[in-house]
Amino acid sequence: MTTTASETGLLPRTPPKGRQAARARIPARPLPVTWPATSQSRDEVWDRLTHAPFVVGNAHTQKIRLRGLTFLLDWLEAQPGRIWQERWLASGADGAGAAWRKIPGRWLQERGMVAEWCQDALTSALLTAISADIVRPALGWLVAKATGPGSLVRHLARTRDPDGLGRLRALCEADRDVSSIAGSHTLYRAAEILAAKGGTLADVTVGDVLELLDVEIDTLANVSGDAAVFYRLLRAAGIFGPDAPATLRQIRGAAGPRTPEELIDRYRLTCRPVRDLLVDYLRERQPSLDYSSMESLACTLGSRFWRDLEIHHPGIDSLRLPREVADAWKQRLRTKPKTIKTGTGDKVTIEVPRLNHRECLIPVRASYLDLAQWAVDDPGRWAQWAVPCPVKEDELNQRRLRRHRKSRMDARTRERLPVLPMLVRTVNENRKAAHELLQAARQTQPGQLFTAAGQTLVRSVTRHGAVAGMVWAHDPGTGKRRDLGFEEDHAFWAWAIVEVLRATGVRVEELLELSHHSFVQYRLPTTGELVPLLQIAPSKTDEERLLLVSPELADVLSTIIRRVRDDTGKIPLIASYDWQECVWLPPSPLLFQRRFGAERRRISPDVIRDMLAVALARTGLTDPVDGGPLRYTPHDFRRIFITDAILSGLPPHIAQVIAGHRDINVTMGYKAVYPDEAIQSHLAFLARRRSLRPTEEYRVPTDAEWQEFLGHFERRKVSTGICGRAFGTPCIHEHSCLRCSMHWPDPAQRPRIAEIRDNLIARIAEAEHEGWLGEVEGLHISLAGANDKLAQIDGRSPVVTSVNIGMPACTSATATATPIANNTTASDPT
Repeated sequence: MTTTASETGLLPRTPPKGRQAARARIPARPLPVTWPATSQSRDEVWDRLTHAPFVVGNAHTQKIRLRGLTFLLDWLEAQPGRIWQERWLASGADGAGAAWRKIPGRWLQERGMVAEWCQDALTSALLTAISADIVRPALGWLVAKATGPGSLVRHLARTRDPDGLGRLRALCEADRDVSSIAGSHTLYRAAEILAAKGGTLADVTVGDVLELLDVEIDTLANVSGDAAVFYRLLRAAGIFGPDAPATLRQIRGAAGPRTPEELIDRYRLTCRPVRDLLVDYLRERQPSLDYSSMESLACTLGSRFWRDLEIHHPGIDSLRLPREVADAWKQRLRTKPKTIKTGTGDKVTIEVPRLNHRECLIPVRASYLDLAQWAVDDPGRWAQWAVPCPVKEDELNQRRLRRHRKSRMDARTRERLPVLPMLVRTVNENRKAAHELLQAARQTQPGQLFTAAGQTLVRSVTRHGAVAGMVWAHDPGTGKRRDLGFEEDHAFWAWAIVEVLRATGVRVEELLELSHHSFVQYRLPTTGELVPLLQIAPSKTDEERLLLVSPELADVLSTIIRRVRDDTGKIPLIASYDWQECVWLPPSPLLFQRRFGAERRRISPDVIRDMLAVALARTGLTDPVDGGPLRYTPHDFRRIFITDAILSGLPPHIAQVIAGHRDINVTMGYKAVYPDEAIQSHLAFLARRRSLRPTEEYRVPTDAEWQEFLGHFERRKVSTGICGRAFGTPCIHEHSCLRCSMHWPDPAQRPRIAEIRDNLIARIAEAEHEGWLGEVEGLHISLAGANDKLAQIDGRSPVVTSVNIGMPACTSATATATPIANNTTASDPT
């Protein structure tokens, strides 16, 4: 049973801007006050409705129909009005919706006609009057299913437009993507428009369809999701003409570019003068900005700047900000709210650092400087807003920020490049497993067990009217149902996305714009060989480029083409929506398109990110930073592609052309710095040093030379410690070790050094007593050396015999650098 919004206590939903704009641009046919059929007299109506094509059935059925027609005409004539439509509206039945039967039911009871057949006969007569265009009920009355949907379709198909509704029914039955339920909804929607607007199916307009769908959304609590099928079938029947948009989404799915007023009004600013200023500022900047840049500018100025100030400083109405207000705003800009899940599954909002907070300061400072400059050119308009800027020039220094971002991106690339083979292997295995499951399920009867890809499932018995081609299965143990067609579709496109991104390094918007027209051929001038190339449409830099198609990439692209071809062997032309500029692009044979319900759509960037997240979850890889599942973004593949290409020997300037960068420094910024590069550079430095030193130093030492080398370390040991002089150097203090800075005292010999100190003190006293002044000076130097050695021993930390440093964790970077690091142990000590 269908419930209305009024019965559930819900207020009608406010139409979004896309629906409002579509209705304003494409209005429905207006309902006239009167028309010939509703202005007929009772005798004319009686004569018309008692003859063909309104008369069907046997004599008994006709007798009941005539009694019902009498009840209907008597009831309507009892209502005020000049024509039948006015009487119908005056009765109140049109606004009662599904409860309209109570109104004529009370009228019948007052006249003693309480039998149930009397009510049924009057309802049947009303359907006949509607099909004869005597009355036109409102769309809300029809959407509420005030009459039997099938009965209304049968009446109109027999009496109003048999050819049009018959052709529409044939289209529903011929389209294998349209289920029987969707076909029934399509026929009833068409009948609703005919009943409410009059005329035939050929008179239906796009505005009529939009009006009906809006009434469904505002009236019904549950709306069927096959409205796109209804529009597509009407267009296929040639009702709207060739200029009508191909899909319903093109009409009402997106709002289109917003005006500066709409961009700013989204943030509900309280101060009207500042709101008007921001609108005027955007309008002045609009000719020099693309839409995405203008939308970003509106977000920064309207939300992150002024809306934040109004929230934390109510009543603010001037751009001249006190120092404490500006400082507080810039401090708040450093963080942003983020919703996370706790260990118990609850969602909490926390503050996390905003990585691009300095980039948010740039538009604010630019706007203040623009206003100051414009105040000179047009003081009457802008002078009142020329105030000191709260963002100083030194606050925009992003040198350190760029270094941190480079370091962060390099670390991200180093973490993901080593595990890319695992991701490629996982998506490929998942694609094959999903395809095997789907094929096995299709060959199994509903209710039967089947085993494929190591899984045992039961093909589910679907209800009548399910979409053709959908294959459901459930686990015999848990009973959980799975849409195997949906799983296979997602597994295939996840594999295709990973393969194309890693082989080309294109941006996500460039990936989605690949079409059948992107393939070109180039004949090499030297050998005459034909080389396949992939043409990348202009995106960020507005420059197209060509990429060489490798055999592996050619195999992936050919698999995609085979999948998206229709029954005629051609790639369907579909219209795609440009989310950056908020406009619809002309139909083209896009490669990354898939069936969504009963229509084909281009895969959106959000769907690509979701597919990558699911594919990464299956690998079991974790993020070393937070321990959660490792995540790939489409741009990670671009960084990995450039890094791997340069590390493999591709010249950076060639990588710049392939990546489509204008500046080679941008390309080198994408290239991650690996530890093995530093190690290899160090090894090359050592090799160059060896080449400059005498070659005899690298010969095999003789036995005498080796014994002399070993003997040096033996001769360095003295009674009070160890001498640290280098091999081949003489003692510079004539073996007066306590005076030498190269002497390393042994803590175990502290008593001996203390004894030497005491002896030196006694000798100094004796020399002073005897007048040996030359002896006194030398003894004082030795005494200072002895005291210094004792201080070194006393200030030294206790000796630790062993330290447990643990087992080092093997990360991707260390794993890469380990073999090279081991080689350095055998290198020259220099």
